[in-house]
Amino acid sequence: MDLAIKNARVVDGTGSPAFNADVYVDAGRIARIDTTQTAKVSARRTIDAGGRVLSPGFIDLHSHGSAKSQGAFENFISMGVTTISLGQDGFSPAVRDLATWVGEVRSGGINPNLALFLGHGTLRGMVGIEAGAQITPQQQAEMQSILKSNLPYAFGMTTGLEYSPALYAAEDELLALAQVVGNEGKLIMSHLRNEDDQALEGSLRELIRQGQFARVHVSHLKAVYGKGEARAEQILALLDAARQQGVDITADVYPYNASYTGIAIVFPDWAKTRVQLASVISSRRVELEEFIRNKVNARNGPQATLFGTDPYTGKTLQQVAAEAGKPFEQVLIDDIGPEGASAAYFVMDEALQTRLIADPMVAVSSDGSPTGFHPRGHGTFAKVIEEFVVNKQMLSLEQAIHKVSGFPASVLGLKTRGVVAEGNAADLLIFDPKLVRATATYSAPHTLATGFDYVFINGKSVLEQGKFSSAAPGKVLDPRIER
Repeated sequence: MDLAIKNARVVDGTGSPAFNADVYVDAGRIARIDTTQTAKVSARRTIDAGGRVLSPGFIDLHSHGSAKSQGAFENFISMGVTTISLGQDGFSPAVRDLATWVGEVRSGGINPNLALFLGHGTLRGMVGIEAGAQITPQQQAEMQSILKSNLPYAFGMTTGLEYSPALYAAEDELLALAQVVGNEGKLIMSHLRNEDDQALEGSLRELIRQGQFARVHVSHLKAVYGKGEARAEQILALLDAARQQGVDITADVYPYNASYTGIAIVFPDWAKTRVQLASVISSRRVELEEFIRNKVNARNGPQATLFGTDPYTGKTLQQVAAEAGKPFEQVLIDDIGPEGASAAYFVMDEALQTRLIADPMVAVSSDGSPTGFHPRGHGTFAKVIEEFVVNKQMLSLEQAIHKVSGFPASVLGLKTRGVVAEGNAADLLIFDPKLVRATATYSAPHTLATGFDYVFINGKSVLEQGKFSSAAPGKVLDPRIER
């Protein structure tokens, strides 16, 4: 065998109780799991786990970054992630021939495995739908054609209905695309149209209606302004009711109480882009200022908006406005604009979000990237182990590992990843849960997680005792093979 991992405590990703075993890897696959620990098998390399946990590598259902320029993705590797999902929030590579793009990434090399999605907003851009314009039957047909021809290389389609240009999409457009996705047996992942608490049910129902045609998944489920565990129960009950009606719906959550996205989130739909802003700034200035002022204050005020884009990085909107000597709404309109910055927004309730994380039909994702000014991109999966398993004991280790491996694998439809089983891909971690640390903070979000002693991807070592290799063994996953 290529590798023998001896004396491991195997948490296999299914949620079943841990067990002791020796695990053997050969040709990138898990070749043998010996629970008797007596097999006489030779290996080119042997690691004594010494009772440490051996688990599947983690699968991040919602990730960001450039597969071409950031292929090392050390932020994900350091927190145990062996498969990422790109093309989120409705934005994916703007190419009509996805096979060529996939080939280029494979040639360039990538550390984690990549599950790619097609973005609905990108499709709109490729067929020339202007922001706010009525879609034509020809454009609808062209979008469906591009989607169908490229879905063999993708795991589904994502929507970002809170962002331009997708926010202008009518339901008929989305349902027609959902039929294409469903006919190919793929998944729709959605950043909902509105995550504000008072609009959340309506946004969820919109996605559920798409679920009559395809499997659907809620990205980074949250209730902005919502409070308390009881509110979480109401949200989860709506999803459960949809399942009772035959809709295959799941969700993911990141374990932080601040979101992170472009500042356009606080601008109205009619001023989400620079072009729109320029056309309304003189005629609707008072209305625009009032909208932004009310929106920011409803989101816990300018002190709860922390910028992650230079030259404002690390400053709150309140601080930037004070330095500029004018109201924050004027700073956003005149100095920054809807496309001028991204920020963390402290808008979620801990009790509500914690209850969502505990639900068995909710996975954990990071919604992070190598560069985003938010600790989730470097800490999410370590935080789940450190905080929810070890410190709070809210989840058992088996439950937590299932949420970040076997369950997300089932959401994506991966048959040979996410579970430690003979014949599966050798995406594996060795670690002591008590030593795992999420070191990233809001003020220093780019510090790497620690405690994952060994990370293997497709049987190749990518991280050992804090040192990264140059192996780049990740694959751009082919749905036709993986599923």
